[in-house]
Amino acid sequence: MKEISWGFIGCGEVTEKKSGPAFNDVEGSHIEAVMCRTAERARSYAERHGIKHWYTDAISLIENPAVNAIYIATPPASHATYAIMAMRAGKPVYVEKPLAASYEDCVRINRVSEQTGVPCFVAYYRRYLPYFQKIKEIVEKGVIGKVMTVQIRYDCPPREDDTKKPWRVCPEISGGGYFYDMAPHQLDLLQDMFGVITRAHGYHANRAGLYEPEDTVSAAFMFENGIHGSGSWCFVGHESAEEDRIQIIGDKGMVSSMVCKRL
Repeated sequence: MKEISWGFIGCGEVTEKKSGPAFNDVEGSHIEAVMCRTAERARSYAERHGIKHWYTDAISLIENPAVNAIYIATPPASHATYAIMAMRAGKPVYVEKPLAASYEDCVRINRVSEQTGVPCFVAYYRRYLPYFQKIKEIVEKGVIGKVMTVQIRYDCPPREDDTKKPWRVCPEISGGGYFYDMAPHQLDLLQDMFGVITRAHGYHANRAGLYEPEDTVSAAFMFENGIHGSGSWCFVGHESAEEDRIQIIGDKGMVSSMVCKRL
């Protein structure tokens, strides 16, 4: 198997705690270089994780001949720029979700991937976790019978730093609010089970006024196989209602997936 030598663009929390450590733990994979616009952060990350090279500009990292794959872990506004640079250099890309901050940028990324033949993957990992694979198996084996509908519910209290306007609630950086950040996990999981969502209608509102974008969203949608679904997301509710759940309801039973903490 070819050794994957990763170049990290971005060295924030997601690379420290969630995804980053695994790149060195997986057989045939290691982190070769890291980039951050702040030199001290890039140097510190490289030293703490035993990474050979660190940079303050993405071009230098991408052009490093020892790097053959790129992981983009920056806020969504820069995803398209870095992903396109990497693909044009012939290096496959793994980018944190959402793919980009706008639909137009997503189209640009997909177009360049098709033109260059270089793949770009998005970090939708739930579908690969054993817990969710078991749920998919239950559905596919017909344990709950014919699937009639699916329901999503996501509720959580405000984060402590919401009033300080973190980047996730700055549309010019993230593309939207927490819905953009969290809902893609659930929707990707369901599309892996039931196919592409072909129709959707929704409502959004800012109920708490803590930041600019929406903090509550409700939606109804339909998959290509005709199954209907609905969802409700609230990011400013009371802690007693905190929940991250998907219910798949069949004519012989129901299976429910629940995440006990924010991912």
